[in-house]
This record gives sequence, structure tokens and C-alpha cells, in this order.
Amino acid sequence: MATLAAALGIGRFAFTPLLPLMLHGGGLDLRHGGWLASLNYAGYFVGAVGCAALRFAPARIVRAGLVSTALLTLVMGLTHAFWVWAVVRFVAGAVSAATFVFASQWGLRRLAQLGANEWGGVIFTGPGVGIAATGLAVSAAGALGGIDARIGWLGFGLICVLIAVCVWPVFGDETREEGAAAAASSSSASHSPTATPTPTHKAASRADAFWLVLLYGVPGFGYIITATFLPVIARHALPGSMWPDLFWPMFGIALIVGALSAARLPLHWDNRLMLAVSYVLQALGIALGIVWPNAAGFAFGSVLIGLPFTAITLFAMREARLLRGEHAAALMGYATGAYGIGQIAGPLVAAPLAASSGTFTSSLALAAAALVLGALGLVWRAQRSRG
Repeated sequence: MATLAAALGIGRFAFTPLLPLMLHGGGLDLRHGGWLASLNYAGYFVGAVGCAALRFAPARIVRAGLVSTALLTLVMGLTHAFWVWAVVRFVAGAVSAATFVFASQWGLRRLAQLGANEWGGVIFTGPGVGIAATGLAVSAAGALGGIDARIGWLGFGLICVLIAVCVWPVFGDETREEGAAAAASSSSASHSPTATPTPTHKAASRADAFWLVLLYGVPGFGYIITATFLPVIARHALPGSMWPDLFWPMFGIALIVGALSAARLPLHWDNRLMLAVSYVLQALGIALGIVWPNAAGFAFGSVLIGLPFTAITLFAMREARLLRGEHAAALMGYATGAYGIGQIAGPLVAAPLAASSGTFTSSLALAAAALVLGALGLVWRAQRSRG
């Protein structure tokens, strides 16, 4: 959990609460901020796809990821050169993806060895913990007189160093036997809390797999506009208010609750229908910020977007296992790629629209509409399968 809090909560998502400070400091405009966000998501896509080629023990990759996250975060505070920021955010995205994959793999294997699979949901609260902590830190600093983005990046980098020092010994045992680690991680897949029984239909429809990949890319586009620009949107709608800095931590706290709750839902429920519900919740959360642009609207919207954030990945993983059984890795890889493409496209679409119109309304409406269409597509596929 601590590792994911550093790698994702800080390494990937600290950019969100610090973006208003980077814009206010004059070193960045909204369009270039969108490019930095998309480069980070492009790096995440490359890192996720590249995990298949890594042949090191998970603990080695996690340690390398922790060190890299700390260094990359510190570099963000040591320069104002856009091209350096661009390279750093791309590499940070790739590092966060690899660290997420292998820290999750290591943690689920250890829980299986300990007979404590029910604790799996705790691992995936890590991003929410990091998001909430960074958001609250920026908010508190603002209340005490404000900080600039440079100090924020350096401070978060030092926190990453502290986390790395604290968890470093935990990952020490596995670095001795890379082969044993790979075998154990393979075994853990069938014992993880996301595992499902062997599918009853052994010849899964290629159409179902195609639509899973396509529709799983929708929430990548849908949530990322709000996840990237939420503090900027809220500050524009509520000038001078203390609330805008609190909406991002609310998103993180809701993510924690959603991660713990989703892991306890019955395995026999239709994953596509649960995905559809998750999409609708996020669409409602986005819509609240459009039709109710005040503190209550943004607060409830942040919660509705954050709650299903991890659940969406969980349900999609289960559905892939139903379609492909123990050979679901390739299908999940394609789905993760589609999700990554959606994340890359989101800021690239939103920032120019906002820059030209002076508001994020059209971008948010497009994101909400995409999520609703994705939910309808999932319901349609579920009904066809039953028919």
C-alpha cells in the first residue's frame, strides 16, 4: 500500500494538486499542462505494455521503481525547463505502471502464502492514500500562507525517499531468487481475490473480447479530464474559496472506500453490469460539476468519480478471466492499452477546448456522454450473452 501510495499517489497523481500552482507561477500554461498530463499517461501505457518483457524479480523492480519515483519527483522541483518536465513526466508514467504491476503481484503472492487474501483490497487503497495525502498537504500549505510548485515537488520527492527507506527491507528476501519469484507470482494469480472459477464456456466469443477492450477504454477518457484538471476547474468556478483544494483529497478518500468495498462484492454478479453501474456513477459525478458548480456539487462529484475508480479495473479483470481463463493476460494487456489510449486522449482534447472557450464545460460534457455510451454498450453485451 505504501509503495503504491508513492508510485501512483505521488509519482503519477501529485501533478493534479500542484498543477494550479504551476499555472499560477507563470512557468506553464493550460495547453502545455495538458501535454505534460498526456505524456505521463503515454508513459504509463508504455510501462504497462512493457511489463511483459521484464524478467526480473518483482521485488527488484519495485525497489528500482521507488528510487526512480523519488528522483523524478525531485527533478520536477529543480528545473523550470518544459522539455525536462516533459521527459520526466513520461518516464514517471512508465515507472509508476511497472511499480504498480509488480508491487501488486508481489503483495498478492505474499497474501496467498499467508492465507490472507481478504487483505488484497488494502493493497489497492495505496493510490487513494497518496492522492488524499498530497491533496491535503497542498491544501494545508495554502492555508498557512501558500507554497510554490517547486517546494511542493521537492517536498513530495523527500516523502518518496522516506517511504522507500521504510519499505526497502520488506522487499529484501525475494531479490535472491528471481526464478522462484516468477513461479510464485504465477501461483498467486489463481489465489488472488480477483481470481474467478474456470469459465464454463471454454470457447469465448471474440466479439465479447473485442467489446471488453473497446469499452474498457471509455473510462480512461471519461475520468481523466476531471482527474487531471479538477483543482483548476474548481478554482475557476469558486474563486477565493478554500474548497477547491479539498475536492482532490475527497476523490482519494472515496477511492480508498471503493477499493475495499469492491473486493467484497459477490463473484457471480455480472461484471459487465457492475462496470456499467461504475461508468454511470462517474458520469453523474462529472455532470454534477457542470449543472451544480458549487462546493456541494464538486464534493459529491469527486466522491462519485472516486468510488468506482479501482472497482472498474477489478471488474474488467474478472471479466477477462471469464473470457480467457488462465490465458487472460493478453486480453487484459489489450484492455489496459485501450484504457491508456483514453487517458492520453483526454487532456489533449480537454486543454485546447478549455483554452479556446474559457471553460471546461464542453470537455466535461463530452467525458460524461462517453461514459454513458460505454455503460449502454456494456448492458447491450450482457443482454446479448444472456439471449
